Amino acid sequence: MARREETDQEAAAPPTRRPATSAPVLGVGMVGYAFMGAAHSQGWRTAGHVFDLPMRPALAAICGRDRAAVDAAAARHGWAAAETDWRALIARDDVQLVDICTPGDSHAEIAIAALEAGKHVLCEKPLANTVAEAEAMTEAAERAAARGQVAMVGFNYRRVPAITYARQLIAEGRLGALRHVRAAYLQDWLVDPESPLTWRLERERAGSGALGDLGAHIVDLAQYLAGEPLVGVSAVSETFVRERPRLAGPSAGLSGAADTGALGAVTVDDAALFTGRLASGALASFEATRMAAGRKNALRLEINGERGSLAFDLERLNELSFHDHTEPAATAGFRRILVTEPRHPYLEAWWPPGHALGYEHTFVHQARDLVRTIAEGTAPAPSFADGLQVQRVLAAVEESAEKNSVHTPVVL
Repeated sequence: MARREETDQEAAAPPTRRPATSAPVLGVGMVGYAFMGAAHSQGWRTAGHVFDLPMRPALAAICGRDRAAVDAAAARHGWAAAETDWRALIARDDVQLVDICTPGDSHAEIAIAALEAGKHVLCEKPLANTVAEAEAMTEAAERAAARGQVAMVGFNYRRVPAITYARQLIAEGRLGALRHVRAAYLQDWLVDPESPLTWRLERERAGSGALGDLGAHIVDLAQYLAGEPLVGVSAVSETFVRERPRLAGPSAGLSGAADTGALGAVTVDDAALFTGRLASGALASFEATRMAAGRKNALRLEINGERGSLAFDLERLNELSFHDHTEPAATAGFRRILVTEPRHPYLEAWWPPGHALGYEHTFVHQARDLVRTIAEGTAPAPSFADGLQVQRVLAAVEESAEKNSVHTPVVL
């Protein structure tokens, strides 16, 4: 019998994967429903339909203080129920994992309560607003781990396939001993001085500004890719617009309607730059700003080693640039690796080679990894201890900036 020819539509379709009805259910309860809440919802809603998972994520309940808004978010994102008190969400019998997508000032209280109630926890980055809070959360996570619970921090950019593949190449020794790490995360949504005073500009809620919002990501990525921690930093930071219009209503994503008649103080940094040294002696530089006109979400990394270099740009997130310095100079140079092959990380379940993924897929991969970690009883990555390490770096950066850039050791 002649083989039936595959249609273009069939060739473009991902493998059909339906959640196994016999798999145990992992009931997820999420606190927060705005920007990160929508992204995490996408991840939980999709993971079991793409990957074969040992547990079936169920969107049990979502929580927010505004009843009308949280009901609307539940309907929009597919959550079965809505709560207006996070304590009630934690107490639900159909919730086994609590996903925290709130501003940083509430991370510690919610995470510790959830762990003490016997729940698994996923907490958005940065782990907390202070080192003391992060330490308390990590201690609670360690106690919970002895009971079989998992606590993971949500550094989603680790789940970009090109980033994960870069880590594999470095771990295999393709770059040799590392010499330099360069990391920059540039945005422009605060360039306009009339942009309103959202919670991300208030220290009591956000902890810090571009440093914690963007710098946390690139600190985590630098340590993850290098496979070693930062041990010291020297920093400068600046707040360029010190007063902004207060919000006239609720914020929406990164912005909201401004009350032109009332100003409030900006109490966090607009930009932070710092150098650092890794445990091996390799040098690192970091730049985090929300004042780079024209840069919407420009996260860039370059890692230089004795045998080669790797470079990544989030705006081309399906690509990795690799230079093998052991090749003959006449033909050596950076080459573009299109990270869409089935053998690349996470790509076995997605589209045929050359069909690109996007930002939202990092949250699907995050959900996949967390479900597998819970089912297999393995250690989560990144753990709360990893989040604490990032928090200690951020604290050292702030201390150095306050002391006129003096070199400041990172507590390990």
